[in-house]
Amino acid sequence: MTAFDAGVPCWVDATVPDLEAAKRFYGELFGWAYHDTGHGASVVALRDGKTVGALAADPEGTSGVWNLYFASTDAAGAADRIGEAGGRVVAGPSVVPGMGTSLLATDPGGTVLGLWQADGHAGFDLHGAPGSFFWPEVYTRDKERVDPFYEAVLGYRGQQVSEGTEFDFKLFSLPGSPQPVAARLQMGPYQPADLPPHMLVYFSVEDCDKAAETVRSLGGEVRREPMDSPFGRSALLSDDQGARFAVMGPVADAG
Repeated sequence: MTAFDAGVPCWVDATVPDLEAAKRFYGELFGWAYHDTGHGASVVALRDGKTVGALAADPEGTSGVWNLYFASTDAAGAADRIGEAGGRVVAGPSVVPGMGTSLLATDPGGTVLGLWQADGHAGFDLHGAPGSFFWPEVYTRDKERVDPFYEAVLGYRGQQVSEGTEFDFKLFSLPGSPQPVAARLQMGPYQPADLPPHMLVYFSVEDCDKAAETVRSLGGEVRREPMDSPFGRSALLSDDQGARFAVMGPVADAG
């Protein structure tokens, strides 16, 4: 079982109104194959035979959403810290027999996050490679309460990269490690006023521009055209059921 340090992203899943449509969309976009989980209307997504996430049906939902889970060694204790830090537990902790314990919560700004305490299932087998999870960003309008929340609940240390109304961006890392594991973006006037706080999940791709073209052809939406950044070439997208996500690739050379 692959191990993840506490506070590190370890799993992603999407809840969608139409599971079969989602399987077609992400199968074409990321080259995913699937197998049934045995836990209701959901499937595990595979890339090159390795687990990369899951898709689950929510027939009563009006749009899709991607969820991100951070590794935890004590989901029950984390639930207490979430409340103390101004967040709210919305589901769990719930034991999935033989797999682990899950918890869903919202931070003080309203962004949904998940925690996962592993038992038989630690998380995704593949990440950082094309067709798999790459990076998360917390999109919020309340950084003053949200930053301390992630520091208290996940033990993060923050590094402010830029500040101001145009681009207020902070990196989060774990103590003793210089490598960031997540980031926070303060939404400003350049963001649509009706855009809610959310966890933006990035997936790695070989060619960002080609991925954006594929999303359009599959009935999804390109919400921000591909553009270069110090980290690589990225685009903001949504699938044909409204679930927001991003792609990055090629990735900039960290060296």
